[in-house]
Amino acid sequence: MEKIRLGRTGLMVSRSGFGAIPIQRISAAEAGRLLRKACENGINFFDTARSYTDSEEKIGLALADVRGEILLATKGKGGSRKKVLEDLETSLRLLRTDYVDLLQIHNLKKALDREEPDGAYQGLLEAREKGMTRFIGMSTHRLDIALEAAASGLYDTVQFPLSMISSKKDLTLIGACRDRDIGLIAMKALSGGLITNAVAAFAFMRQFDTLVPIWGIQRERELDEFIALEADPPVLDDAMRRAIEKDRAELAGDFCRGCGYCLPCPAVIPIAQAARMSLLLRRTFVQRFLTDQWKADMAKIRDCQECGHCREQCPYELDTPAILKKMLADYEAFLERRS
Repeated sequence: MEKIRLGRTGLMVSRSGFGAIPIQRISAAEAGRLLRKACENGINFFDTARSYTDSEEKIGLALADVRGEILLATKGKGGSRKKVLEDLETSLRLLRTDYVDLLQIHNLKKALDREEPDGAYQGLLEAREKGMTRFIGMSTHRLDIALEAAASGLYDTVQFPLSMISSKKDLTLIGACRDRDIGLIAMKALSGGLITNAVAAFAFMRQFDTLVPIWGIQRERELDEFIALEADPPVLDDAMRRAIEKDRAELAGDFCRGCGYCLPCPAVIPIAQAARMSLLLRRTFVQRFLTDQWKADMAKIRDCQECGHCREQCPYELDTPAILKKMLADYEAFLERRS
């Protein structure tokens, strides 16, 4: 599998990275098979986070014996120097390693103060000085924060949601990072599964030779598709460009990406799917959302306690309760049309 240099880190990473959010939703045995197959087929870059429930543990179980062959990136929420180091110690234990190749502060909503003695940035520096991480970075869903981080020179890498439906403004981050030799990692390259044309998505991302997408992989068929695309990379042709423009028009505006940062919900609403229901019914296999279980799950939206947790945690600053109510109305209308 082709590898590229991850900016000034000098790390040679597979052009397709493995994003670990989805392996939270499968068993340790299933995750282990996926992770091993990815590694055996040349994927060497695995990105996870302390907040991705058991994903670090699953990676540690599956890949500890090939640690020297892979590159591990994880993320912590930050908050303080002490918290960064405590979270990293937990991550290292679960990943079954003495160090990570990249430690990132997770989902920054404002720039870190590099001068604050007990601040999170000092935690990154201390972790690097102690050999707990080789390089340091950050992730964010805000373009202004990503551009500021790239310009600051404080980070070796920046992680930001980029995909074939990204705006021209968002895509300026690619040049900003390239000009400063900052490694750029693209999350949400399939927009939480709403981009279903993986070939076009792959071809679009492939045109940027300083960008590393971390594909969220949950099923073996998804992994097989990316392995095949790496073996024979498709060309971004006119037909693909037309398909991209169609998706860009359909997915324009604010929509839930299914990242799950809003969970858990006290009313047990499956927000990551429920808040995207209208799009899922149009863009994926409909029948799986018409079961009695899904009807019951969508009805839970009526039990929303308006606690504000989902709204506060959403990295895209969506009004999640309002979206859920609209999705319930759309879902019930869909069921009525089919009856």
